[in-house]
Amino acid sequence: MDNSTEIYIGIDVSKATLDIATWQPQQSWQVSNTTEGIEKLLQGLKKYSSSLVVIEATGGYERLVVAELVTANIPVSVINPKRARDFARSVGQLAKTDKIDARLLAHYAQAVRPRPRPLRTEDEERLSALMSRRRQVIEILTSEKNRLATAHKTTRNRVQEHIDWLLKELGDIDDEINQFIQSTPLWKQKDQLLRSVPGVGGITSQILLADLPELGTINRQCIAALVGVAPLNQDSGRKRGKRRVFGGRETVRNILYMAAMSAARFNPLIKTFYDRLIKAGKAKKVAIVACMRKLLILLNAIIHQNRPWQPNFQA
Repeated sequence: MDNSTEIYIGIDVSKATLDIATWQPQQSWQVSNTTEGIEKLLQGLKKYSSSLVVIEATGGYERLVVAELVTANIPVSVINPKRARDFARSVGQLAKTDKIDARLLAHYAQAVRPRPRPLRTEDEERLSALMSRRRQVIEILTSEKNRLATAHKTTRNRVQEHIDWLLKELGDIDDEINQFIQSTPLWKQKDQLLRSVPGVGGITSQILLADLPELGTINRQCIAALVGVAPLNQDSGRKRGKRRVFGGRETVRNILYMAAMSAARFNPLIKTFYDRLIKAGKAKKVAIVACMRKLLILLNAIIHQNRPWQPNFQA
């Protein structure tokens, strides 16, 4: 094999194992998803002078191997599982095993060549983990509140006790997140800059810091596409379809929607923009999505320029 040729690699991750495959020439092997197994993987990849690794996000099982790959200066891209499924359908791949999935990811790497991800700092990992746990607690809390409405009197007190515990746990997590941000000078500065924008509150700022570390480091087009608020064409022949937004980072997009709703009322720049769209006949939801994009671009510029919000701020 020519070592100078770029090699495309797919890794299917499970709790116990890593299934690895290369694309053209096709090779495959397996190692354990442990420090020792990953060391064997890195040794195997060192013989290639240039490579790109694609891995599906698996809810956390991929973190160790991704961190080790980036530390070893091996480009790695972590993709949404939906992209892998859509790609599989597009190439007619219906069968599914760990070995086949790894080969499919290697094919995806060769065909799409997604952008490699930077290594998260320890602070970014910690904040992301806290925000993830916060979302989990809120989901459980919502479920328990729904159960309380129909709970039998025999179990109602138990459900209520669990709700009370979850509320305390949520408060403790919020305190820890806030203390962590305030005790880290860089996070504290970014948090203050983000909160200076009318419509952006504490939770919005925290999610942006945790789940969008690229904020302020890339241009407006890239940040909009990354989050999933850039309108994409739906044209074919003479047909001109509606522009739609999809994909991107769901947690950021969800909180940005709520922030845009607030900004459309209280932020003079966003409110003027929203009112103009409504007067032009745009549907309210379309106008809010446009406001999401404008707000995101504004926040990106504020972090990039390291300047707090002013009514005449130019993004």
